[in-house]
Amino acid sequence: MHFQYHANLTLVALRRWLIAQCYDSLLVGGLWLVALLWLRVPWAPLWALLAAVLQFIPHFGPLIALIGPAMAMLFSGAGRERWFGFLAAYAAIALFDTLLLQPYLMRRQNRVPIWASLLTPILLGIVLPFWGVLLAPPLLAVLYAWRAAPTPGAPPAGPQLSGPGEGIVLPPEDPPRADDSH
Repeated sequence: MHFQYHANLTLVALRRWLIAQCYDSLLVGGLWLVALLWLRVPWAPLWALLAAVLQFIPHFGPLIALIGPAMAMLFSGAGRERWFGFLAAYAAIALFDTLLLQPYLMRRQNRVPIWASLLTPILLGIVLPFWGVLLAPPLLAVLYAWRAAPTPGAPPAGPQLSGPGEGIVLPPEDPPRADDSH
């Protein structure tokens, strides 16, 4: 067993997942900043920064991030229209993040298919209610990294046209066609 190889592969996959999560947090924090400023929520930059940080907690962080702006709106005496706008902004940001942004970033960083990014948290949430939902994104990153990695010691896949010091290898010539006459 090549423990070092698999450990390195796992660490690279988790690093890529973390990079995708950082991009996701940055974009969601920006979306929250725009929405909260538009709704004139007190301390909007603080709540947007908190939403970006809490985005690192998969599926539960966005719900926790609602508490601060909701309390700020409650104590500032916001009208009904602003509350509906706040709930609509949450719904729009959550749907955009869950259905488009996170699957796109997982595909871009870890080559996880979009269908797997959408279905695996649901299935793992049924099997392991809390931990399945929480651990689904990093597990997907590691599993697809292992799946795509070559076996240690196996020859590389694909044609090897030339190696170091072998010079230029020309492509094979096309075979003569039947209608060509020389």
